[in-house]
Amino acid sequence: MPDPFLSVAIIARDEERHIGAALQSAAAIADELVVLLDPRTADRSAEIAAQHGAVVRYHPFSSFSNQRNHALGLCRGAWVLFLDADERLSAELVAELDQWRTEGGVNFAGYSMPRYNLYFGRALQGGGWYPDRQLRLLRRTQAHYDEARLVHELVQLDGSAGQLRQHLLHINIEHWAELHEKQRRYAIAEAQTLVRAGRWAKWRNLVLQPAREVWRRFVTWRGYRDGALGLALALTMGYYELVKYVHLKALARVRSHDRV
Repeated sequence: MPDPFLSVAIIARDEERHIGAALQSAAAIADELVVLLDPRTADRSAEIAAQHGAVVRYHPFSSFSNQRNHALGLCRGAWVLFLDADERLSAELVAELDQWRTEGGVNFAGYSMPRYNLYFGRALQGGGWYPDRQLRLLRRTQAHYDEARLVHELVQLDGSAGQLRQHLLHINIEHWAELHEKQRRYAIAEAQTLVRAGRWAKWRNLVLQPAREVWRRFVTWRGYRDGALGLALALTMGYYELVKYVHLKALARVRSHDRV
């Protein structure tokens, strides 16, 4: 069986600080590098991507799922590996992918891989941030992203998924302000997704959901393994559960007013 043709795709906006290193980490394994940029990108992301040999295209952003589906359509590879600009393929993962290719082990429609999330330069061990498996290696004609989800996009496979053993590295958060801005955006997008699904908040959700999130992160998902940082992150995630449900209540009031 010939080696599968592999495209590595990145969707991004204003990622000049990270995108070069992401592309460099994939250069040894990729037959094609594709970068799909939000047209609002105002930095040197396109220039840096081109310097690394990537095909650079633009597409108006409506959702992460829509961007990924558009990127799938741009890629020429039978297989597509999605990489975020703030992620890196570890040397061990590159070696495993090389073995996957040469052995022709491509009987699945996709493959997931574990991911280390780095917060303030530290790889987390609990709290839901590890092993954090990501379904990123996809047979292009058998993969599609659910565009009903505005955040934490979900790929749908026409077939089953295998598992790789080696890791992606995710430079997730480097500053507390970055964490708060990211989680605020996610909370609002998740509230909008719930509205689209016809779900509404009850007053008890404003207390119970944040408390459950803190417990889940710190106890159920063993965030305590990361010590004080694990506790701080669990409390932060609980707070943004509150933000999500407050926003959901506000959307409900707006919709009720519109119906009057």
